[in-house]
Amino acid sequence: MECQVVTQINLTVDGIKESAEVEPRVLLVHYLRENLGKVGTVVGCDTSNCGACTVHLDGESVKSCSVLAVQADGCEVTTIEGLSRNGELHPMQQAFHDKHGLQCGFCTPGMIMAALDLLKENPSPSEHEIREGIEGNLCRCTGYQNIVSAIQQAAGQSSAGQVASDQDSTGQSSTGQSSAGQNTADQGSTEQASGQQEQSTQHIVPGETGDATAAVPAGHSAGAPAGDIADDAAAGQSTGGAA
Repeated sequence: MECQVVTQINLTVDGIKESAEVEPRVLLVHYLRENLGKVGTVVGCDTSNCGACTVHLDGESVKSCSVLAVQADGCEVTTIEGLSRNGELHPMQQAFHDKHGLQCGFCTPGMIMAALDLLKENPSPSEHEIREGIEGNLCRCTGYQNIVSAIQQAAGQSSAGQVASDQDSTGQSSTGQSSAGQNTADQGSTEQASGQQEQSTQHIVPGETGDATAAVPAGHSAGAPAGDIADDAAAGQSTGGAA
């Protein structure tokens, strides 16, 4: 009988001390999702290209598909789900909600984590510096402009006056959001910005590896309205994640 080699790891994830025995080849992203249920951190390319799995490791952004769980031993890991406090969105999450810096929401958790690291290094970046700073995180929906605007807001570069100037005489904004903040394009983006999207992360098959997942097409999750789907990604907790 082949003996399975495991390694004991101890780390802190979103402020909670965790301990586990893992195989040396287990990736950090799979440990977070399958062992801890942190499904707000999504599996994208598994090749460190897309950045969807970005988390913070000892305060620096890393692509968790390129880090082994054993390499995080003794470290502090922060995921998208660890940003909110007492039900309140982190300012970066709020900015992605306000500026609708998302569509399907799949890239949003990783994009937010990368953006936070960018502002830590450069608190007042230019638009060019923002685009350069997030170039390791791919978004196939937005064209990046609203993402840039969200990061600018989080950096304090936008004002409430800009929101007012975007609205026409009917109270409808150029992004499709009513003045009440409850309509069309922006409806539901709170959950996307916090990572609670139903559609954007794979369903985990209990007892299987990260490869044994069933992708849920964007906009087709468990009968959820599109607005509710949009609300999920910014908070980081996919309700369609671990069983």
